[in-house]
Amino acid sequence: MNVERSSRKNFVALLSLALIATTACKSKDQEAEAPVVTVQAAHPTTGSISEEIAADAILAPLSQAAIAPRISAPILHEYVERGQRVKQGQLLVALDDRDLRGAAADSRGSVTTANAALTTAVNASIPEDVKKAEVDVMQAKAARDVAKRTADERRKLFQEGALSGRDADTAYATAVQAEATYDIAVRHLDSVMSTTRATSKQTAEGQLTSARGKLLSAEAQVSYAQLRSPISGVVTDRPLFPGETAQSGTTVVTVMDTSSLLAKLHLAQPSAQKLHVGDKAEVKIPGVDDPLEGTVSFLSPALDTGSTTVEVWVRVSNTSGTLKVGTPVHATLTGTTVNNALQIPLAAIVPAADGSTAVVVIGADGAAHKKPVKVGIRTPESVQILSGLSPTDNVITEGGYGLDDGTKVKVGKPGEADDDKPAAGKAAEGKD
Repeated sequence: MNVERSSRKNFVALLSLALIATTACKSKDQEAEAPVVTVQAAHPTTGSISEEIAADAILAPLSQAAIAPRISAPILHEYVERGQRVKQGQLLVALDDRDLRGAAADSRGSVTTANAALTTAVNASIPEDVKKAEVDVMQAKAARDVAKRTADERRKLFQEGALSGRDADTAYATAVQAEATYDIAVRHLDSVMSTTRATSKQTAEGQLTSARGKLLSAEAQVSYAQLRSPISGVVTDRPLFPGETAQSGTTVVTVMDTSSLLAKLHLAQPSAQKLHVGDKAEVKIPGVDDPLEGTVSFLSPALDTGSTTVEVWVRVSNTSGTLKVGTPVHATLTGTTVNNALQIPLAAIVPAADGSTAVVVIGADGAAHKKPVKVGIRTPESVQILSGLSPTDNVITEGGYGLDDGTKVKVGKPGEADDDKPAAGKAAEGKD
């Protein structure tokens, strides 16, 4: 009975040992079968990094002139064709101006007449009026003196009884009248000297000025018949032909200065504040392999009222004439630059659902571990790390997205298979 009980205990012990050995073997097998993911990794680098500000735009001419006549008249001659280069001040179109030249000739005649009238007034009419007024004063003075003497003589005769009182009174009245006539002549002379002479001259001068103004207007009308280019450039449009009537205010010739073109960008205010006139830019043209170099030439001092963006002009040289107005382009400008910045490839950044950013590093245990980081400037290739990493960290640059924390990884080449197993797993397979 005791032997049977002892045998039963030994069997249970052996069974327990067998179960423990089986469990341990399975754990080792499971650990050996855990996959190892092949990734690419690199250490952060230190260097200069610049913020890149990109936007799309349409190429516009450096300057443009839509030339329209200020008068309505038939076209006599057109001296340019589309695509022809012109210089500033060059005659482009001539309109029929015969009626305008006739009006100008009539105005010139009016100026001549007014000038002659002024000369006559200054040299003849005014001196004659003054002279006549002076003569009138002299005559009135002489008449007054005679009348005064006569009145005095007759008063004496009347006092002596040699003359009647009636004759004495008549002589006195004549003397008073002569005095009044003299006073009137003096005042008239003063008026001629101080007022009439000046107003007559001013009237003649005013008539001459008016005639000259009409002449200037007529000559301006004649000049409107000749349309000249206000800028140097290329004729891009000329819709009318000789014989057709050019309407006032309607464009008959368009000239563009395409020696340089402008990519007009609309940027958010924070991005535009990082730019300065003279900053370099790259402009990518469709069909052109290499981007062209441009320069920031204008920063709008005000926000666009509709989009609340800032208009920025990037000037691109076009001396060869290969670039065309209206071409859509993609411009990239350099914003803030940071020297000695810690940076990693942009592909190493792992975004989180809450908006934070992290990277996956390879720990000393050979496993992947996420580390939250704070980023700064981003470019299409790199990103600046402000905090969370050190230069010694081994950052997974490719293959880290979606890895669970603690996943075993190994650094390999792109496309390398991920079927390797840990050494412990291979040893277990050999024993089996």
